[in-house]
Amino acid sequence: MLRVVAYFFASATLLVLGFSFQNTTIGDISTGGFLALVVPAALATNANRVEIRMRWYSLRYRTQEVRVSAAYLFRIKIDGKYLLVKGSRFPHYQPVGGVFKVSPKGQAFLSGIDAQDDDLIPIDQTSEADLRIRVKGANLSKFYAWFDNRTDREDSPWREFHEELLATSILPSDPFPYIFHEYQGRIVDRIRFSPHADSQEVIIADIYELLPTSEQEAELRSTFGTQQDGFGWFSSDAIKRRGVLPGLPNVTPIAEHARKIL
Repeated sequence: MLRVVAYFFASATLLVLGFSFQNTTIGDISTGGFLALVVPAALATNANRVEIRMRWYSLRYRTQEVRVSAAYLFRIKIDGKYLLVKGSRFPHYQPVGGVFKVSPKGQAFLSGIDAQDDDLIPIDQTSEADLRIRVKGANLSKFYAWFDNRTDREDSPWREFHEELLATSILPSDPFPYIFHEYQGRIVDRIRFSPHADSQEVIIADIYELLPTSEQEAELRSTFGTQQDGFGWFSSDAIKRRGVLPGLPNVTPIAEHARKIL
């Protein structure tokens, strides 16, 4: 963040000098320096755009309560189709994944920024220590810096993979003693007012892609024709349309956030 500020300060200074000393050696050097800094300044801004947004939110919504939900989603794609599972709380199909869990040290940090447990979803044994909180807007940038550091919180998608696919017997356990996955990036939705939460809300999603072994891929492909209510394979078009396809009488409800794995 400091690098971004330095780039823009230096660029602005050189631009002013360039205009002030036009058609002089100083002006030419200043203009050349300005042009040389524009590209790295733009790249630095792009690389830090989420952090910059969070700092702005911390200022703009500093006195308001903001709901934050941070989760991970699995892209499991075979032969152009995506595996979705039926949600346990809501009757729609969604990517394998769930809200990150927080360690005791992480909970101590959250207490230090006066983060409160979110009550939109009842807190029970399943949802305990979920990274679903409410925090004053003034502390959003502190929260995001901590979250982005990946310490004192869950940093692996294995738990939900096991709970949603192996423990439910959708997939057999033997071929999946471990999994390989690749981090695809992070989607941070812009802050918005949520009528359900009755507050401003920021949704964070880390996307992982499963890299199955040949044996695991065969097991996944073997479920294509399985008639089971708990999961299904869907095309990208079906996910974009949330299960409503032209000419088909039946509608399979698909969660809006499933689009994030495409």
